[in-house]
Amino acid sequence: MNNILEYKGYYGSVEFSSSDKVFYGKVIGINDLVSFEGNTVRKLEKSFCEMVDDYIHTCKQLGKQPEKTYKGSFNIRISPELHKKVAIVAGKKKLSLNQLVKFALHWVVTHEEEVASELNEYAEM
Repeated sequence: MNNILEYKGYYGSVEFSSSDKVFYGKVIGINDLVSFEGNTVRKLEKSFCEMVDDYIHTCKQLGKQPEKTYKGSFNIRISPELHKKVAIVAGKKKLSLNQLVKFALHWVVTHEEEVASELNEYAEM
């Protein structure tokens, strides 16, 4: 994975601010905001690890379970037109909407490099 850090099962995004000359990011996949930064890659990685450790420690002090794993369910918002098209395709293939969406997501993840430019174009829409 490009531009992703991993430590203790947590993942952090990596961005660069050319105006501030600093790398920065946040822990992804949790509801709490845990951010980090550094003016070198080594300092960014160190900051990321320190912030993950701090997050775990703070949760422990608060008696809160740190978020870590994904639940495996999420809601999506799509247009009614796309919803209809997806339901028709699922029905034709005798699949539930859930099965079709799982297949589509699995396909994109396993073909990420092949569809990278299309994903970037879609993200800009």
